[in-house]
Amino acid sequence: MPAKTELLLATLALTTAIGALGLAAGGTTGALLGAALISGAGAGLPLGMLVAGSAVAALLISRRSARAGRPRSLALGYAVGALGALVSIAATTTHSVILLLLGSTFLGAANAAIFLTRYAAAELGGQHTSGRGLGTVLAAAALGAVASPNLLGPSGALMTALSLPRLAGLYAVALVAFGVAGLLLALAVPAVDRAIARPTSPVRRGGATLREIADALGTRDVRLALVLLAASNLIMVAVMTVAPVEMTAHGHTLTLIGVVISIHVAGMFAPSPVTGWLADHAGPTAVAAFGIVLLICTGIAGAITTVENAWATSAVLIALGVGWNCGVVGGSTMLASSVAPPLRTHVEGIGESVMGLAAALSAPLAGLALAVAGLTGVWAVTTMIAILVVAPIVRRWVVPRTSSPAQERTDQ
Repeated sequence: MPAKTELLLATLALTTAIGALGLAAGGTTGALLGAALISGAGAGLPLGMLVAGSAVAALLISRRSARAGRPRSLALGYAVGALGALVSIAATTTHSVILLLLGSTFLGAANAAIFLTRYAAAELGGQHTSGRGLGTVLAAAALGAVASPNLLGPSGALMTALSLPRLAGLYAVALVAFGVAGLLLALAVPAVDRAIARPTSPVRRGGATLREIADALGTRDVRLALVLLAASNLIMVAVMTVAPVEMTAHGHTLTLIGVVISIHVAGMFAPSPVTGWLADHAGPTAVAAFGIVLLICTGIAGAITTVENAWATSAVLIALGVGWNCGVVGGSTMLASSVAPPLRTHVEGIGESVMGLAAALSAPLAGLALAVAGLTGVWAVTTMIAILVVAPIVRRWVVPRTSSPAQERTDQ
């Protein structure tokens, strides 16, 4: 990459790392505050609103990106997320359930901005280094995502010193993190816009029609990319919804569980520079295929591993994180490279929403499997889902696309 492009990629990575510091506000604090204000059963409501807000925001940010450019739209997502953090702080002081749910919904916009930035980095990298750009930003997200939950104690102590509720701490972190990330993106707008809007890849501002988007979604590579994103996220979220609960039930301490989750999160994001490089050189299909095979092997290993063995559980969850990473990096790179520039942001937003929908569906699916057959049942279900994805990957290799997208849809 040229030095200027490297600098812009570093800027996107920096904004993502800073923004990711606010990720735990919606999940960790939202669950704790939900349990306190509603009931134990209501602990999941703020997270549900966060997921819904993120899915809707991904579509809106992507649609606006086609008209106003990516950095401006991502910065707006961070601004809405910062507003959500402010509303959530008000919820902690007023004990308002309505403000909590509203704030959680707005927080989803920042979550969407954080993860949509990987596509801006992919386009910034160009055709031959899109995987590297995407992987760099995902790796940067790891820095904030791993550090974020560990700020619960220190930020809570600071809030206590300021005579505010302890649970306002992570929301205050999110307010600052989202604000700074949005400001950095706003400052980078002219440079990033010039780098992305190349003469060879003209961006038609908001010109995509529903028919054109539907046609793009009908192509084989786009469908496969969406399946990879959805399956990878569904499998990972399903397991991680119930694994901490099972570890608690088997007597593991909260400290140990926190360490295991942090290791898993590191497995999700840390390999991104390597998997991004592999996507550029071996192809996104190969990276995704490795991820799906790893998820299948992880499912088998998880089914025969006892939760009492914390080290074995940690190893399985690390592998789960790496499998997720390969599926997401491979699927995202495939999605970004399979769509014409005028349609790209629209389809990427749909991809992000599909991931959110898969995450929302995974919790009840995991709960049902856990109730029927325990954690082994959860692993069995996720393994079967991964196996179902093998067929379209094999078809992608055996029958390479030689026709145009229109011919491809006619043939199917």
